[in-house]
Amino acid sequence: MAVESCLLNWGIKRVFTVTVDNASSNDVAIAYLKKKIVGWGFSILNCKYLHMRCIAHIINLVVVDGLKETNVSVKRVREAVRYIRQSPARLQKFKSCCEMEGIESKSSLCLDVCTRWNSTYLMLNVAQKFENAFDRYATIDPCFKFDLQSSDGLPDSLDWENVRRLVDFLGHFYDLTLRISGSRYVTSNIFFNEISSVDCLLQEWQGSNDVELACMGERMKVKFDKYWGDPDKMNKIVYIAVVVDPRYKLEFMEFALSTVYGKEKGMELAKKIKLTVYELFDEYKKTYQAEHDRGSNVAGNTSENNESEGAKKKSRLNLGDQFLKHKIETGEANSKSDLDCYLNEGIKVVDEKEEFDILKWWQLNSGRFPILSIMVRDILAMPISTVASESAFSTGGRVLDPFRSSLTPKIVEALICAQDWLRKSHCCKSIEEQIADLERLEEAFSLCEINSINDNTVNRDT
Repeated sequence: MAVESCLLNWGIKRVFTVTVDNASSNDVAIAYLKKKIVGWGFSILNCKYLHMRCIAHIINLVVVDGLKETNVSVKRVREAVRYIRQSPARLQKFKSCCEMEGIESKSSLCLDVCTRWNSTYLMLNVAQKFENAFDRYATIDPCFKFDLQSSDGLPDSLDWENVRRLVDFLGHFYDLTLRISGSRYVTSNIFFNEISSVDCLLQEWQGSNDVELACMGERMKVKFDKYWGDPDKMNKIVYIAVVVDPRYKLEFMEFALSTVYGKEKGMELAKKIKLTVYELFDEYKKTYQAEHDRGSNVAGNTSENNESEGAKKKSRLNLGDQFLKHKIETGEANSKSDLDCYLNEGIKVVDEKEEFDILKWWQLNSGRFPILSIMVRDILAMPISTVASESAFSTGGRVLDPFRSSLTPKIVEALICAQDWLRKSHCCKSIEEQIADLERLEEAFSLCEINSINDNTVNRDT
């Protein structure tokens, strides 16, 4: 009801997809919203592909299942980090150990939150750099060894080896989460590549000689298959987003699906995806062809009216012009659709070192594929993760705290936008510098708001 109300208030009636997390209540909400949007008469294929699941939430569930049985080595490292971080004196002594071991690192020990796997990864990734410093610290602080022996004991060389393997294990998912959670230039064409790479990685870990790694891979694969194991349960737009990438098209889809799901099942699925692509394109053609033709006629009439007098006197057409006119009149010139022309072209070869901008490519080629480019615009803009939007709400909560509840909506919006602009323009700055810049900006906005309130009070009194 709330989403429906917002859409109506904002005048949004054309909704392509809605990205939500995997909560069961969202399934009911999407079903309700689908009926409403279809009733408005502006749906694409009756909202057949409306429901899109957040990839970040599913990745989080996959990793959490893999880490349910916490490794003993992780517990030992966690206790060692907790002991050293308990007082400034211990931290100073540990720093001296680092200097004696010749360890030069700007990273500092951080303690994880057990329920957040990404914080566990960050803790282990930093701690494994100071392995020798931990060993030296145990020789100069007898209480360190005594306290840890009462729990799980000191981390030894085998523990550190296990930690390094686990860091490599979790690093893939940590980097993946960062890639899919960005708020700038995260287009949906990367979705399937990320999913298939995770599947291949889990299959590799399942066959590992390391028993613990194989068990973790097995648990994670079960959770992975629950959401992405059956391709028929996935939103087909995930596959179409790859087809509209000029580097891949249908050839890559056939290869990738055959690799992930087997040749027979993969080729069958590829045929279904091809039919879905044409079904979606026909829907867009039916919706936007008339608008495109009207635009072409207006442009044609305008150029015709602006012809020079000399061009008007030219009545005779050469043979080439007569042939083109004949093809247009018979309809043969337009026998191939935008989609046919696009798929028949060869794939775009891009150097591995070159950063390919798919949005720019479609902007430059929209003239050649007028209807298809409209469809691609909607597909590539489809959010694959809800992290960015959730972060915006979290930012709003920090800006509008109980001590600043008098801020107007306009000022709150300005603060949130300013924070985003600061991050973009000062991406090379550290987090502390960015926070300082934001605080100065917030103070300036607050001062403006106070001055505005005072001015209004004075005006009322006068």
